[in-house]
Amino acid sequence: MDGVVVPIPPLSEEQRQQARDAATAARRRRAEVKEWLRSGKLTIAAVLELADQDDVVAHTKVIDVLKSQPRVGDVRAAKVMERLKIAPNRRLRGLGRHQIDGLVAEFPPDQQ
Repeated sequence: MDGVVVPIPPLSEEQRQQARDAATAARRRRAEVKEWLRSGKLTIAAVLELADQDDVVAHTKVIDVLKSQPRVGDVRAAKVMERLKIAPNRRLRGLGRHQIDGLVAEFPPDQQ
């Protein structure tokens, strides 16, 4: 399939609207989870566990989750990601066991 361009089939207006609605619902769900982190209702460990069952949460970027933590900004989030060898564009679903363990150790539930 080198160099072969396969055209994307056109979507009906109804299909486009369904896709927009699904994308909006996903953004709202991710925002809700980040707000719960910010307010202390959820911990990093709980969000990682939730990502195992919820595809929308699993597609959340790790950097966004970290920056949703109280007292974590761009600099601290970037340092944690670098120390744990997590790529800047990594999503929760793409984390390895050691990275997950490192995040839970970095943000223990009793300190959140």
